Amino acid sequence: MTQLPDSLDEAIAQAVQSTEAAIADGLTRLQVELLFPELPIMPVAQAFVAGFAERGSGLRVFFPDAGAAALARRDWGEVPYAVRGIEDVKTEIQPEETLILFIQPSSVEVGKVEALCQQAGDRPVVFFNPRLEDVATIGIGYAGRQLRERFLNQFQPCYSIRPLENAAVFRAYPALWQVWLEQDETYQLVAEEAQRPAGEALDTILLRAMGQEPSSPVPNRGLFAELQRFLRALSQ
Repeated sequence: MTQLPDSLDEAIAQAVQSTEAAIADGLTRLQVELLFPELPIMPVAQAFVAGFAERGSGLRVFFPDAGAAALARRDWGEVPYAVRGIEDVKTEIQPEETLILFIQPSSVEVGKVEALCQQAGDRPVVFFNPRLEDVATIGIGYAGRQLRERFLNQFQPCYSIRPLENAAVFRAYPALWQVWLEQDETYQLVAEEAQRPAGEALDTILLRAMGQEPSSPVPNRGLFAELQRFLRALSQ
C-alpha cells in the first residue's frame, strides 16, 4: 500500500511513479494533483518533468503562456525535450513525441488544449495541477456540459493529494482513493473508495472514523492553519 508522502520530494516521486504505472496500463488521459496552498509551481513542475527526461525528444512540455515557457527554458537549462507555451507559433505535436505534459493548463486556454490533445491522438497526455474547471470561463449551461463530457471528463487523476482540516484525501495509481485522518499526531488510513470522496460522503467517512454520528458537525480547527501545518509536516 502506498503511504502518504512525508515530504514534497516524495510526493513528486510518487506522482511520477503513478503516472508511469498508469501509462504502462494503457491509460492515455491523466492528471496529477498536488493540491497544496501556495505551491511554488515552477520548481515543483521542474522536478516532476525531470522524472520523464529520459524520454528525450519523445517528451513535450506545455505551459499556459509564452512567458512561463520562456522562464522554464531559462531556469531549467539545456534539456532534451521541447518546452513551449500553448499559444506559441510552433506548438504542433511532432511524430516522435510520445508523452505530452501540460503544466497548470487553465480554462482560458481550454480550446487550444483540446485541439492539441486531438493532435496527440492515442498518445498519453498528462495535466499537472490543471485549473480547467473555472465555471465563469467554461460555463454552466449546455456548452460547458458538452465540454466536460467531450473532453474534460476523459482525464482521470493518477495521483492526487489534498490536505484537509485534520485529514487528507489521497490517490496513487493503481490504488483506490484513500482518506487519511490525523490521530495522535500521525495520519491513519480510515477509508478506501473507488471514487473520489467529497462533500457529504467525505464528511460521513471522517465523522465515523472519529466515532461520531454523521449528523454531527465536522470539527473545524481552522482550514488555513491546518493546511499550513500539513505543509510544514511534508517539508520536514
